[in-house]
Amino acid sequence: MRKLLLDLWKILTFPFRLLWRLVALPVKVIKRIYVFLTFEPEDQPLADALATAVQQPASALEHLDALRKHLFRMLIAVAVGVVICGAFTSQIIDILAQPIGGLDALQAIDPTETVGVFMKVALWGGFSLAVPYIAFEFWLFAAPGLSARARRSSLLAIPLTLIFFLGGMYFAYRFLLPTALPFLLNFMDIRTIPRVSSYTGFVTSLMFWIGVAFEFPLVIYVLTLVGLIKPRMLVQQWRIAVVLIAVLAAAITPTVDPVNMTLVMAPMLVLYFFSIGLSYLAMATRLRKREE
Repeated sequence: MRKLLLDLWKILTFPFRLLWRLVALPVKVIKRIYVFLTFEPEDQPLADALATAVQQPASALEHLDALRKHLFRMLIAVAVGVVICGAFTSQIIDILAQPIGGLDALQAIDPTETVGVFMKVALWGGFSLAVPYIAFEFWLFAAPGLSARARRSSLLAIPLTLIFFLGGMYFAYRFLLPTALPFLLNFMDIRTIPRVSSYTGFVTSLMFWIGVAFEFPLVIYVLTLVGLIKPRMLVQQWRIAVVLIAVLAAAITPTVDPVNMTLVMAPMLVLYFFSIGLSYLAMATRLRKREE
């Protein structure tokens, strides 16, 4: 009889208990987020952390397992982005073809060429769409080892990931392609009618890697926060950085002429010196935390 009354009580109070859980859920989530953003980890030098990982391999395996979960969620985000971009791939291809004069300026030779182009553009678009979430997953993986102040600062920098990435893609689309395509299509006064597969592959890869290059300041900021890079080193090695940027610009630039190479190299140099400023900002955050 007692069990029957208890079961009846659970049935009668179920809607109220469910409502309470729904009301309390946002509070619990906010509390967990607050604790995650404010707790202070043990400040351990990098050399000591590596020594601990060597002496206790189980701790390293835990980090690898956590990284596996983050990578799995990144893969899901890319898959969702591909599905979303798949619904707009035709419009995206039409936009990508504008610098060359539209789709009428392209040709397809193989019967399955247009299908391959559709899938490739959807894949690149989905990955580009998932870039902010991928950055967020990397932040979740690295955040437990950061100080509370550095954790909050790096979290605020995640929206900049999308801004810098889109800025790099826009720069490639708006300035680099209109300058490079006339040179490529009329080299030696021979008119070229590109295939749709080669053109879209060239444009998407160029825009993507220019967008990735524009992420360099944020990478420097995060590496300074974790103590792997110091701004003084970036200032002292600026000559080597200029040479490396020139080599990278030559590899990314679709043409061999110095004009297009300069168009790629100039914003990368600006981003390098801007990253030095972000590095000093991150170093000031670390020093302030130590003083406190």
